[in-house]
Amino acid sequence: MAEALDDGPFYHGTKADLRVGDHLTAGFRSNYRPEVVMNHIYFTALPDGAGLAAELAAGDGAPRVYLVEPTGAFENDPNVTDKKFPGNPTRSYRSSDPIRVVSEVLDWTRLTPEALQMWRERLAGIRTDDRAEIIN
Repeated sequence: MAEALDDGPFYHGTKADLRVGDHLTAGFRSNYRPEVVMNHIYFTALPDGAGLAAELAAGDGAPRVYLVEPTGAFENDPNVTDKKFPGNPTRSYRSSDPIRVVSEVLDWTRLTPEALQMWRERLAGIRTDDRAEIIN
């Protein structure tokens, strides 16, 4: 796999209410295929990409974006890197090591209700498509 292209800063989107210093770890269900327990924690160098993940995350909490830092090695996310897009245009990464919350980011772009609905419909299609595998 290609070497990670970014040194940060990095962001993670979720509906969890986290505190500075909290660690996010692998071992939770995928937002995209809930039957899959993830071996990695995912993050991006794009705050609005993290915002999209936050909007689509499972749960009833408010979508939140956090500035995070990896605590160990990380790699390009193979679910998008070269599988769907050449290179890593989404600037998405994953790690089997925890990532640490540095701060909450408040100035990310929220989706319009129409855009959010479109993404939810796309996500529903992924959930029912047996060919939409997650590289875990």
